[in-house]
Amino acid sequence: MAADHNDAEHRDAAQQAQQKLEQAHRQIDNLRHRQRDLEQQLQTAGRHNERITGMLESTRGQIEQLKEALEADGNPPFTYASVIRYHPARDAAEGREIEAATAAGCDVLHAGRKMRVSVSPLISTEELIPGAEVLLNENLSIIAVGAPERTGEVARIKEVLPDDRLVIITRGEEERVVRLTPVTDKPEGHPVRIGDAVIVDLRTGTATEVVALSEVEDVVLEESPDVSYADIGGLADQIEQIRDAVELPFLHAGLYEEHGLLAPKGILLYGPPGTGKTMIAKAVASSLADENGDGAFFLNIKGPELLNKYVGETERHIRVIFSRARERASGGRPVVVFFDEMEALFRTRGTGVSSDAETTIVPQLLAEIDGVESLDNVIVIGASNREDMIDPAILRPGRLDVKIRVQRPSADGAREILRIHLGSDVPLRASLMADHGGAVAAREALINTVVTRLYPEQAGFMSGAVLSNVVDRAKKGAIKEFLSNEQDPAAKGLTAEHLEAALEAEMTEQRAMISGMGLNP
Repeated sequence: MAADHNDAEHRDAAQQAQQKLEQAHRQIDNLRHRQRDLEQQLQTAGRHNERITGMLESTRGQIEQLKEALEADGNPPFTYASVIRYHPARDAAEGREIEAATAAGCDVLHAGRKMRVSVSPLISTEELIPGAEVLLNENLSIIAVGAPERTGEVARIKEVLPDDRLVIITRGEEERVVRLTPVTDKPEGHPVRIGDAVIVDLRTGTATEVVALSEVEDVVLEESPDVSYADIGGLADQIEQIRDAVELPFLHAGLYEEHGLLAPKGILLYGPPGTGKTMIAKAVASSLADENGDGAFFLNIKGPELLNKYVGETERHIRVIFSRARERASGGRPVVVFFDEMEALFRTRGTGVSSDAETTIVPQLLAEIDGVESLDNVIVIGASNREDMIDPAILRPGRLDVKIRVQRPSADGAREILRIHLGSDVPLRASLMADHGGAVAAREALINTVVTRLYPEQAGFMSGAVLSNVVDRAKKGAIKEFLSNEQDPAAKGLTAEHLEAALEAEMTEQRAMISGMGLNP
């Protein structure tokens, strides 16, 4: 009985334990459900918070914009003015001035009125340069500084004064004096000089920028020639004459002064086209540069662009050209002013050949040449194929007082020219050099071939340019033959056949041209 009673108790205890376990599982499940519900509620609350935060940020931005707009609507407008000059504070003259008149201030141009205004202590006075734009508040005090205005009227510089002032020519040929601002914008390596174009503010009297559109650059080609007398053949007599006329006065100025001699103002090189007149002029400048050590200037005047349809413009260009020459010569360096095709610019006055523009252009040149008398290191060289068409006043002694005729080359002169163009750097055919026993003898044979064909029958149209063209034709023929032979080394180089073919083609062209003009060679 006792055993049955114990078993019953154990079963009851087991049932109770099982019931408690099941109840614990149910509680755990309830807790899990509640946890999931709480997590979902937390996520929902987080999303609500993010939306609310975004709305608050958006609302704050809108409020700030509205605040700025309200403040801007309430601000007074700023006005612009142009700086004339800044005045630092100074001591007042007792009994004559009040302290307000001697306080620091800045003169500005505002609405067409010149005013002296105060400057904010936050502004650096070094920024207040003439021509700069400034902002004024409602009390007309400077509160901000900007850069000078980059637009305005364009004027030409007539003179550069030593105290940072310029004499300019404005519309209507009026002359004004303006101040060169400390920050005047200039192209790199381009100093302010006569003839340049500048942007000016005539209200404040300042020049704010040098603009690189000078018409002088269109008519004057300033270059450093690389042509020497050694590059010119067949003109030994002419070179000697021009060296006596130009280099002796420059190298031995003391002797000339002792003997009461003046250096020539100008030289005229005349003769047929293609005979080397321009090369001589460039060689003069190059030789003077070598002798001087500091170099020389060669102003090559491009004649057709010098002419201008507007009255007075060509004369102004001539004035600027000689002003540029004076400026360059003032530094002690020689300056050569070269006018090519001079008869096209300075025809004889009263001939009726042109539009009578020469009646004012020629006197302007004469005035400039006569004005060069007191200057050193400036020489005018003119070149012409028709010296008979140049106004006689230009050619008289005291102006272009040295006249050198550059003639067509003789047979010996032609040999000198050909030796330059058929120099040692020109490749010759190996078989040609073998036939003549070397490169030097082969070149002389080629030169003799050309000269024998041309002289004396064809000497009437020979020039250095023609001989140069013959050699260039032969070189092109040699290149074409080399390429057509698939660059075979045995086919490389100049031969007598190339020169003969080039001679025939050149003479055919020359005869056709002379026949077309109705001339005899």
